[in-house]
Amino acid sequence: MINQFIGTGVALVTPFDEQYNVDINALQKIVTHTIEAEGIDYLVVMGTTGESVTLSLKEKKQVLGIVTRHKNDRPIVLGIGGNNTMHILEQFSEFDPESYDAILSVCPYYNKPSQKGLINHFTMVADKSPKPVILYNVPGRTSINLSAKSTIELSSHPNIIGIKEASGDFNQCISIVKNTDDSFLLISGDDLLALPLIAIGAKGLISVIANALPEEMGKIVKSGLDGNFGEANKMLYRISYLIELMFREGNPTGVKALLSLLNLCTEQVRPPLIRSTTELISEIKMEYSKVKTR
Repeated sequence: MINQFIGTGVALVTPFDEQYNVDINALQKIVTHTIEAEGIDYLVVMGTTGESVTLSLKEKKQVLGIVTRHKNDRPIVLGIGGNNTMHILEQFSEFDPESYDAILSVCPYYNKPSQKGLINHFTMVADKSPKPVILYNVPGRTSINLSAKSTIELSSHPNIIGIKEASGDFNQCISIVKNTDDSFLLISGDDLLALPLIAIGAKGLISVIANALPEEMGKIVKSGLDGNFGEANKMLYRISYLIELMFREGNPTGVKALLSLLNLCTEQVRPPLIRSTTELISEIKMEYSKVKTR
């Protein structure tokens, strides 16, 4: 099971038309664009980059259905998380477990539970989930950090197989790798930090920019996992500034601007997010041109 999630996963965007409706044709194009690239191992649906918090249950089912039909043989990780534990447990009955392979569940936000509260929350989620659970720690969005000690304790749960770490805390990540079984997956949640995390034992990356540059990110991660960090670094340095631009005005605002330049979808995001400024779009366009000529 865990081998499916070693390597590069794409945190898929949810494209919208000018009236904020889910753009089915654009989503099909993006899925095809990513899975045709060498080195993309799985797809992540309804994560942060997918703007899941602004989608209705009906729309989430629609998006999952489209990705399932066009995924080819790629495994799917479905985002089911939030700050209402009981509501999360209810959602498991809303999705056909045959349509996905694992769950990505983010730390509860706004409530600010204690570490014991987080352990209790994720234990309840893992007990109920019909598929293996990957924890998602992103303090910059949730205002709460799942500590290394808590992650290590949760790793003993038979239905928790890994964690997407976006804390940026290398001491925390080292502690997780050091004190969990080799079968437990530490996955980078940050494109720019994937290689240093792989160097300390991470098993891959869930990537934002891979929506637009799937082959590049797939090769970078594979080279790192193969221990060829010299080559991986060269490839990363080539696109590192473009990655920075993806997050200057928020995610997925930046990557949708790049996808629009590639004619894969519009720049449209749902409020409270807004589109990229003309200045950022111009800089993304200029940097992308440089990337393609380097």
